[in-house]
Amino acid sequence: MAEEPITKIEEIPNLDQDISKEKQKEADEEHERQSLLMYIQEIEERNRKRLEARAMNVNVKRPEESFFSKLDSSLKKNTTFVRKVRNFSASQLEGLLNDLKVLNLSKYVSEIASALTEAKLKVADVLPACELCCAVHRLYADFENALLECWKKALTIKADEPITNHLKYKIDLKIFAELVLMGLWATPQPSRGLQLLGSILMSLVHSSKDDFSNMTHILSFCRSFGEVYAGLVPREMSEASAKFGIQIPSITIIPVEKHRVVRQVFQDYYDLFCKHLIKNHNELQKFEKQSKTILHTKGELSSNRKAEHNDLSSEYHKLLDYARQFSEILNVPMPILPVEEVAKSEDTVIDDVLMNQGDKSSGIWEDEDTQRFYECLPDLHVFLPHLVPPNASRQQQQSVNEITEEVLDQEVEIPTKELSVEKKIEEPEVETVADTKTKYMFNDFLAHLPSCCNRDTVDNLAIEFVLNLNTKHNRKKLAKSLFGVNRTRLDLLPFYSRLVAIIHPVAPDVAGDLCHMLKEDFLYHIKKKDQINIETKIKVVRFIGELVKFKMYSKLEGLFCVKVLLQDFNHHHIEMVCNLFECCGRFLFNHTESHGRTKVYLEQMMRKKSVMALDSRYVTMVENAFYTVIPREGGQTIRKERPPMHEFIRQILYQELSKQNVGMIIKLLHKVDWNDPEVSAYVIKCLVNAWNLKYFNIRTLAGLVADLSRYYENVQIEVVDGVLEDIRLCLEVMLPKYNQRRIAMVKYLGELYYFHMTDSSDILKVLYLFITLGVTFDYNNPSPLDPPGHVFRLRLVCVLLETCGQYFGSGSARKKLDYFLVFFQNYFWYKYSDSYWTPENPFPARLKHMVRDCLISVRPKTIIFHSYEESQEAVEELKRHFMSKIAAETKTPPANPRELNPIEEKEEGESEFVDGNDDETEEATNEVSTEEEDQTFEGSNPHSQSQGDDIPILPEVADGEREMPIGLQRVECQEDEDFMSAFDKLVADQIQERMKERITPQQIDISVPLHIRASAKKTYEQLKETNEETATVNFILMLRKGNKHSYKSLNVPVMSELAMNLKEHEKAERMEKEKVKRLTLDINERLEEEDYQDMMTQSQRPTVSNLNRERRQKYQHPRGAPDADLIFGSGNRK
Repeated sequence: MAEEPITKIEEIPNLDQDISKEKQKEADEEHERQSLLMYIQEIEERNRKRLEARAMNVNVKRPEESFFSKLDSSLKKNTTFVRKVRNFSASQLEGLLNDLKVLNLSKYVSEIASALTEAKLKVADVLPACELCCAVHRLYADFENALLECWKKALTIKADEPITNHLKYKIDLKIFAELVLMGLWATPQPSRGLQLLGSILMSLVHSSKDDFSNMTHILSFCRSFGEVYAGLVPREMSEASAKFGIQIPSITIIPVEKHRVVRQVFQDYYDLFCKHLIKNHNELQKFEKQSKTILHTKGELSSNRKAEHNDLSSEYHKLLDYARQFSEILNVPMPILPVEEVAKSEDTVIDDVLMNQGDKSSGIWEDEDTQRFYECLPDLHVFLPHLVPPNASRQQQQSVNEITEEVLDQEVEIPTKELSVEKKIEEPEVETVADTKTKYMFNDFLAHLPSCCNRDTVDNLAIEFVLNLNTKHNRKKLAKSLFGVNRTRLDLLPFYSRLVAIIHPVAPDVAGDLCHMLKEDFLYHIKKKDQINIETKIKVVRFIGELVKFKMYSKLEGLFCVKVLLQDFNHHHIEMVCNLFECCGRFLFNHTESHGRTKVYLEQMMRKKSVMALDSRYVTMVENAFYTVIPREGGQTIRKERPPMHEFIRQILYQELSKQNVGMIIKLLHKVDWNDPEVSAYVIKCLVNAWNLKYFNIRTLAGLVADLSRYYENVQIEVVDGVLEDIRLCLEVMLPKYNQRRIAMVKYLGELYYFHMTDSSDILKVLYLFITLGVTFDYNNPSPLDPPGHVFRLRLVCVLLETCGQYFGSGSARKKLDYFLVFFQNYFWYKYSDSYWTPENPFPARLKHMVRDCLISVRPKTIIFHSYEESQEAVEELKRHFMSKIAAETKTPPANPRELNPIEEKEEGESEFVDGNDDETEEATNEVSTEEEDQTFEGSNPHSQSQGDDIPILPEVADGEREMPIGLQRVECQEDEDFMSAFDKLVADQIQERMKERITPQQIDISVPLHIRASAKKTYEQLKETNEETATVNFILMLRKGNKHSYKSLNVPVMSELAMNLKEHEKAERMEKEKVKRLTLDINERLEEEDYQDMMTQSQRPTVSNLNRERRQKYQHPRGAPDADLIFGSGNRK
C-alpha cells in the first residue's frame, strides 16, 4: 500500500505528457492540411492567369497600319523606351504599358526583343516581364519571331562554353518557360516554343553529365514548372493529398504524353547524379580512413591534407543537399550511402591523441591568470573553522532534474510547462527580516555588487556575506539579484559567478536557485522564438557559460543548451550559441567527459554554416566562435613589448584617430618631445605605416601629416619618402600577404597628394613604376616580379587614380596623365591577352570592370581600347610623337667645343611636354582642396584597429650611412656685411627717387596731323550723296625720310586683318565707355534714391516729446500730508 501513492504521482505527468503529444499531433496535422490547401490554391491561381494570357495571345486581334500612323514615332522617345526595357524592373511595368499605347514601335521590335533578353532581371521581375512581352506581342506580329531568335541565342548552350552568369540564365529560363505556357508561340506552329525549351533542357542535361554543374538550373526549373511540364508533385504534398483525400488538380496546358518524356529525362539525370554522389561519398570515406590512420601513427595531420579534406567534405555535402532536393521534387527515394564501420578503439586512440597534445590545464585555460581566476578560490575554512560540507540530500535533490547523457542523446523536446515558472520567479516575496540592522547591511551589500570589477572586491564581498549575511531569505534575494543583473553589464558575469562559487560550500542553494532561474529563462526565450531582447538572451547564455567554468552549472546542461540552439540554427540562436561557445567552449572541448560531444556540436555548427545561406555577420561570428574553441595552427601571437611613449603614440594614431577627434590628436602630438631623435623618429615611422589604420581613416592621417608639416619641416619629406620607399619595396617583394598593405600605402600616397604633401611628378613616377618595374611585354620571357597570373598591380593603379586622378584636370599634369592612360591600357591588355587565362581559369571579371570604371571616372571622354593590338598601335603612335619632338629640339653641336650654344626659349607646348612642374595642377586643385580640407576633420566614430607592428623586410640602415656628403660651406665675413648694407642703401635711394617721379600713361594712339585731318573732311555735297558703302578703309601712312615726315593715303580692304582689328578695338573701347557710363549713372540714381528715402522717412516719423521732462515734481510734505477730515470734519460733506 505504501507504493500506491508513488505510482499515482508518477502517472500524472505521463498522462499530461500524452495529452500534450496528442494536441501537438493534431496541431501538426492541421498545419499539414493548411499547407496542402495553400499549395492547391497557388497552383489554381497560377494556371488561371496562364490560361487567360494564353487565350488572349492565341486569339489576338492586332490593329491595322492606320492605327500606328497616328502614334508617336519620334526617335528620342522610341530609343528611350528601348533603354527602359533594357533596364527593366517590376516597378516600370505600368509606365512601359502606357508608353506602348502612344508610341509607334514598328521599327524597333527587334531591338525590344534583344533588350528583353539582355536585361538583368530579378525573380520578382519574371511575371511583369512576361506581361510586357504579351502586351508587345498583341500589337506587333513580328515580335514573336524576333523574341524567339533572341531567346535561342541567349539560352542555347555549347559544349565548350560553360554558363558564365548562372543567376541570369536561371531567371531567363524561367521567363522563357512562362512565355511558352502563356502561348506566345502557339500560332501558327504550336510546338515552336516547346521544341526550343526541350532542346535547352536536353543541352543542360547532356553538358553536365560529368560534373553536374547545371544542377541548380535543373532544380530551379523543376521547382517552378515541374507540375506543368512533367506532372511532378513534391513528396510532402503528395503524401498529404493521399492522407487527407484531397486531390491535387491536374494541369492541361501541356499534353500528358509530353509529361512522361520530360519526367523520364529528369529521372535519368537523377540516376546519374546518384551514382556520382555514391562515388564521391566513397572517396570521402576512404580519405577520412586514411587520415585517421595517419593521425594514429603520426599524431597530427598536415595542413594540406586538412585543406583537401575540407574541400572534399564541402563538395560532398553540396551534392548531398542537391540529391535531397531532387528526390523530394521527383518523389523518389534517396540513394543508399554505404557507411564503413570503424573500430571503436581507433576513435578512442585518436581522441586520446587530441586530448594529450600538451598540458591539460594549458588547454582548458588561455593563460595562468585565467586559470587562477577560475580555480583558486578563497578557503572558507580559515574564516569558518567549523564549516560542514553541504547536505548530501540537498545535492541529490538538485541533481534529480539534471540532464543525463541518455537524455542528451535523444531528440530535444522543450516542455511547455517550463514557461509558467517565469511568472513564479518574478513574484516578489514578503520580507520577514527581524533584525533591521542586518536588513540595511544586506541592502548595502547588494548596492555594492555592480561595482565589483576585480577579484579582490568579489572575494571580500563573498566573505562578508558568509560571515554576516548568510540567512535563508538573504540567499534567495541574492540569487534573484544576481539573476537580475543589467543586460549590458556582461563584464560583471565572471565576478558574479566567482561569488557564487566562493559561497557554494556554505550556501549551495544560491547556485541551485540561480542555475534554475537561468535555465528557465533560457527555455522561455527558446520557446517564445521572438526576434527581440537579444541582449537579454546573450546575458543568459554567457552567465550559463561562466557558471559552467566554475563547475556550478553541469557540463551536460551546458551541452544541452548548445544542442537546443543548434536544432533551430537561425537569427538570434546563432548569436546565442556563438556567445556560449566563446564563453565556455574551450573549457568543454578540452575536458575529457565533454570533449566528444563538444566536437560533434562544433562540426555540426560549421556544417550548418556552410550549407545555409547566412548573412556575412553570422558567418564571421560562427568562425570566430569555432576558432576560439579550436585555435588556428601557428600558436598565439606574441605581443611585442614597447616603451610607454611608443605605446601612447600607437594608441592615439592607430586606435583613437578619426575625423571626429583629429584636433585633439594633433594637440597631443604637439606635446610630444620632437627634440628627442628617438621619439620623433618613432612618430614619423607610425605616420608612414598607414596600413595599421582602418581604410577609411587614411585620409584623416594624411590631413594630420599636412598639419604637422607646417610646424616640423622634416615630417613631410620623411613621410613621403617612407611611403614611396615602401611602395617600391612591396613591388620587389611579391608576396600575397602584403596585398592589403600595398593598397593602403597607395591610397595613402593619393591622399598625401590631395593635401599637397607631394606633387604630380611623384604620382606619375609611381604610376609608371606599377606598369614598368619588371615588366617584359614578352609572353615567352615572363618576369619573376610580374608573372602572368599576377594582376594585383592593376588594382593598385586603379586605387591611386580613383584617389587623386580627378585632380589632374588642367595644365601639363593633365596631358601627362592622358599619356599614362594609353600606356596603362596597353599594360592591361597585355595581362588580359596572356595565354595563362583560359575558359576554365578566366580573367577576373571584377578587375576588368574596375579598370573600365576607373578610366571612365578619371577621363569620361578618353578612348577605351578593346584589344591588345589597338593599345599597341596607340603606344607606337605616341612614341613617334615623342621622338619627333625630341628630334626637333635636338640641335647641331657647335664647331668649337669651348663655345656654348645660345640659350633658347622653349615654347609653351614644349615646356609642358618636357618640364615636370605642376603649378597649374596645384592651382586647379586648390579650389577643391580648400573646401574639402576643413571637412576632413569632421564626422566619424573612432574605430580604428592596429594590425600589429610593421613587417620587417630589409635590415635597418645605420645612421652614419644615411648622412649625405657635405660640400664646401660658406663662411661669413665683414666684407659681406658691408656689401649688404651698401646694397640695401642703394635700393632704398632708388625707391625714394622713383616715388618722386610722375608716372604718365603711355600714349598708344598716334594723333593724325592737322593738315591731313582737314583734307580728309567731307563737304556738304559729299555727305548728301548716297553712294554705296565702299569695300575699303582709308588709312594715313606716315613715312620718314631723313628728318622729314611724309604722309600717304592708303586704302585697305574692309575684310583685311588690319581693318578688322581696328574695328574690334574701337568697338571694345566704345563698349567699355558705355559700361562705365552706365555704372556711373546707376550709382548716381541709387544715391539719389537713398537720399529721397531718408528724407521721406524723416518727414513721416512722428515728433515725440518728452512729457516727463517738463512735468513738475509733486511736493511732498516732510511730515506727510495733513488729514483734511480730522481738521475740517467729515460731517459737512454731501
